Amino acid sequence: MHPIETNRLILRNFTTSDAAGLLEYTANPRVNCFMDHQMTTLEQAVIEVEKRSNDDSHIAVCLKDSNELIGELFGMKEEKDSDTYSIGWNFNGRYEGKGYASESASAFIEHLFTEQGIRRLYAYVEDDNFRSQKLCEKLGMRREGLFLEFISFVKHEDGTPKYENTYQYALLKKEWLTQQETRK
Repeated sequence: MHPIETNRLILRNFTTSDAAGLLEYTANPRVNCFMDHQMTTLEQAVIEVEKRSNDDSHIAVCLKDSNELIGELFGMKEEKDSDTYSIGWNFNGRYEGKGYASESASAFIEHLFTEQGIRRLYAYVEDDNFRSQKLCEKLGMRREGLFLEFISFVKHEDGTPKYENTYQYALLKKEWLTQQETRK
């Protein structure tokens, strides 16, 4: 992926220098959907950033002035030739409340719609992940539905799966274009 610059951020592929930053926010996931990606050692993070360095489905979000990793955007097409794309994000809690998630996700969405020819984006957000719900709405995405007991990321104390209720948010390119026009 060609790097994308915003006022304060750079969106780029991961590099080996991102390992410590990745470990910092994956060691203690703040929402259940990231429990499968939990890392506990720097060695695990080094291996993971090496995998991600050639994978455009995981985009490093870095501070422009220091190149410090503060989070990531991720996504993929539903199928190889699809014009529908699933997106998501995971950010270090230390950088919360500064607008970095919306700044980077907005730039990513613009890139997907204008450079990649995507027609429709969607995101899954657990019903108790209020920060991501608010971000989806700030990005102009609309809530399309609620899937009850949709997926399990963790288990109850008795070992049975704990199923998450999950919202689906979506945004069409034509909706995004209209929003961009009204912001001018």
